[in-house]
Amino acid sequence: MAPTPTDLSRVRRPIAEANGLPNAHYIDPTLFAEERQAVLFDNWAGLGVGADVPEIGDAVPIEFLEMPLLMVRDRAGQVRVFHNICRHRGMILVDAPRKIEGAIRCPYHSWCYSTDGQLVSTPHVGGPGHNTHAGLDRSLLGLVEVRSTVWMDVVFVNVSGTAPPFEKANADLMARWAEFDKPLYHGGADSRWMLDVNCNWKLAVENYCESYHLPWVHPGLNSYSRLEDHYHIEAPGKFSGQGTLVYRQLKGEAGEVFPDFEDLSAQWNEGAEYITAYPNVLFGVHRDHTFAIVLIPQGPERTIEHVHLYYAQPATAESLRARNTEQWREVFAEDIFVVEGMQRGRHAVGFDGGRFSPAMDGPTHLFHDWVAAQMQRHRQSNIAAE
Repeated sequence: MAPTPTDLSRVRRPIAEANGLPNAHYIDPTLFAEERQAVLFDNWAGLGVGADVPEIGDAVPIEFLEMPLLMVRDRAGQVRVFHNICRHRGMILVDAPRKIEGAIRCPYHSWCYSTDGQLVSTPHVGGPGHNTHAGLDRSLLGLVEVRSTVWMDVVFVNVSGTAPPFEKANADLMARWAEFDKPLYHGGADSRWMLDVNCNWKLAVENYCESYHLPWVHPGLNSYSRLEDHYHIEAPGKFSGQGTLVYRQLKGEAGEVFPDFEDLSAQWNEGAEYITAYPNVLFGVHRDHTFAIVLIPQGPERTIEHVHLYYAQPATAESLRARNTEQWREVFAEDIFVVEGMQRGRHAVGFDGGRFSPAMDGPTHLFHDWVAAQMQRHRQSNIAAE
């Protein structure tokens, strides 16, 4: 079924005149399928984190927008992403996280692949006892690799292969946070969790981009990092978010704190920033820890949020990590009723996408505009191809 046409012209107007994305972009399966390609597959989307495959041979299957993918750390220590299917009959290769001790073996006919994707064994392919065949060139039948890269330990993929190089597409964000381009150490099992949220993934982005809601949704956070202590971060067509001039470093009972990242400039003494790397990765940076939230859409009205906390040193106090995790769990959980409420609101037939506060909603409007631009580009390319 062809996607329902939507008029995006009002979305792309200046903020004082603009409306948000139409309801269909949050509830219509055909629009979700269109966005899957135009917004998520055609750009650098977050898939997971390097800490998911910390050691050589680690492999994790990930269902990304109904596409079976496999994230592997190969023998050279590089994170790679492949289609998680055998080139023989399309059988799923790995159905649960595990260590690849030798090769990636298909459970159907035992074709085997190295961790860099090469087809290395095809038992009995030429008949019983004959493991080669003149009509089958192994060098042409390696696993299909998905273009990928790692930044801030997030594994980004460009499924279509058509996006500009990651370093070009995200040059401004990488330059902005160049001080954090250093080893990040995942806090471990107590520093990762998932949130299963009944909303379209874009609503999670939209809420994260702005600080306007702090006094009412996050009263505890707003008590020391007030709305008026925040500023907008706006890079049209690239990323957006918010920053605070008042970051309160977590302290233990004896006054202990997490070690700081080395060689940070003075702005990070009491400052922090929270940015969405379009389309689906939410980042936060502070003097003593960072976090990444990878949004994995499960359909038009459900999203899994994968949250990961990172530190400047490989060993940090367990009790302090637990307190930090609990603090962020509380903050992120406070947003759930908001994004789920907005999702239910998208079923109101007369809703026109809403309006924006020109003073407070700039970062969110930029995200709407970027999504609309991706959709228009995709639609125009389809017309040109007809």
